[in-house]
Amino acid sequence: MRDLQRVDLNLLVAFDALMAERNVTRAAERMAVGQSAMSASLARLRKLFDDPLLVRDGRMFVPTPVAESLTGPIRQALSIMEATLGRRRTFDPAVDQQTFTLLASDYVLLVLLRSLLNELVAEAPNVRINVRPISADYADQLRRGQIDLFIVPREIERSGAFLHSEDVFRDRFVCAVDIDHPEVGETISLEQFQTLPYLSYDAGPLPSAAQLQLRTRGIERTVDVTTQSFVVAPLMLRATRFLTLVHERLGRILADQARIRLLEPPVDLSPITEAMFWSPRHQDSPAHRWLRERIRESAATLDT
Repeated sequence: MRDLQRVDLNLLVAFDALMAERNVTRAAERMAVGQSAMSASLARLRKLFDDPLLVRDGRMFVPTPVAESLTGPIRQALSIMEATLGRRRTFDPAVDQQTFTLLASDYVLLVLLRSLLNELVAEAPNVRINVRPISADYADQLRRGQIDLFIVPREIERSGAFLHSEDVFRDRFVCAVDIDHPEVGETISLEQFQTLPYLSYDAGPLPSAAQLQLRTRGIERTVDVTTQSFVVAPLMLRATRFLTLVHERLGRILADQARIRLLEPPVDLSPITEAMFWSPRHQDSPAHRWLRERIRESAATLDT
């Protein structure tokens, strides 16, 4: 390897982004630079370490053994520098550049983040926010610095990782059916709840909060149809006999458009608490604190 004494810090940040994303385009978006600039950084890194670092494997890029051996030490060094510098600097959203990556469901995106993202266009013109669906390795992505925070019901977060967290808002489940459902009137009976065709959300890597609650109450509902989108589920009820459980906040937003009726469940279901989780290394970052505060403020307006 060549002499590393004159390595540009930005080059190490680029290395960290490339190893995290394993994709030049996404790494460029992460650093808010052009794809050509990121390609140039990769070329300099390859020359510096005398190694290709990322090689194509089918349609994907994978790190070489040299790259894998460097990823941990470089990430650790950058984390130390971020923590040290973060205690000394401020963040001005009006002028500073920053890219945040959040993991959240489409329900959280519509109910909580939609208005906030619209406000940030004017408030923080150089801030970019990427919202991605929740994946099974979310805790590991936080540790590696691939994401900044994720928002999920506290009741289903079971990674066991040491993470900072804060409750954001509460919601509850209600039943939803087509507005002209041929069998359901102003209320829904337990028998109807147990026998009508049931549309359920498939939560992917995390358990469904609704299904967990039903199971703990001894209700094993046969699932006839599943969807991976909270937002799509209410829209699928039109002109069907299907029943689903929907977050009340989401149901109220979509009731007119989806032409659905919201009904009290015939079983007592507990409220859920949506919470945001983040890595300890982000705790004192001025930019991260600003983002958490803006999410906190957005949540405070939900009931106003």
